[in-house]
Amino acid sequence: MPDPASFVAERLTQLGFSQYEARTYVGLLMSDGATGYSVANETGVPQPKVYETLRRLVDRGAAVLTGERPARYAAVAPEVLLTALEKEFAGKVQAARHSLEDMPARDFAERGLPIAKLDSLPAAIERAAGAIAGARNRVYLSGRAQELKGLAGAVDEASERGVQFVIVHFGPLPFQAPRGKVMRHASTEGTLYASRKAHHLAAVVDSRWAMWALARDGRDWDVMFGEVPLVASLVKSYIRHDLFVQRMYADLPDQLELLYGPGLLQLTNLSDGESAAEPASESMAAIES
Repeated sequence: MPDPASFVAERLTQLGFSQYEARTYVGLLMSDGATGYSVANETGVPQPKVYETLRRLVDRGAAVLTGERPARYAAVAPEVLLTALEKEFAGKVQAARHSLEDMPARDFAERGLPIAKLDSLPAAIERAAGAIAGARNRVYLSGRAQELKGLAGAVDEASERGVQFVIVHFGPLPFQAPRGKVMRHASTEGTLYASRKAHHLAAVVDSRWAMWALARDGRDWDVMFGEVPLVASLVKSYIRHDLFVQRMYADLPDQLELLYGPGLLQLTNLSDGESAAEPASESMAAIES
């Protein structure tokens, strides 16, 4: 780990100081007033260069001459220096803005999110397993047994490391329940699950990496994934809300089916009238598309 003086000097180089200027300024800060000879000894700046460097610091307002015969120098207070640098930088930005405004106008492409795509379930499972292998805190998963089973090894290993899981699974869980909250999508059993064509696999790792994989017809997969916290938040919200509904259904199955029908399919009726809900396979596929 760098010492504080080296750390400050490195920050100053990022603000436009040369290495010699940064080290000399820090050396002056650590003294009450120093000669070029003493600064060179304390900072390692070569003596032939130190006097030139001190003059440049005086010119840019970072140091002042405090004595002569021999010449002695002192650092300007950091807050004074930083205020001057802020004003200088703001002036340069303003000048650049004016210059750019004079350039001929043209259309620029909008910067997209760093999302990658795949077109197969095995490739999606491989990516998700790799992300889970690097998980540190929490993983969210949602999918059928046949999609989730390919993640068994990654889930077991991560759980042993202490990673917490939140899983909503359709059908039996194809591996031992890991640490965390695991919930079967019970409301669809016997009504929607067996006939449903659309398949999906959703995963979120540490609220940063996410995957959404969907096969509307159960065969051809569209997959997107990437380390984008915004997308991770969307996929996590989908899994969490699905989990909330299943927790309520587990506590009140009869009451909820009385209100919304078998499989809670009336929840998919989004019209403003009294018409019946869409067919199960079509309604859920539409929601996921």
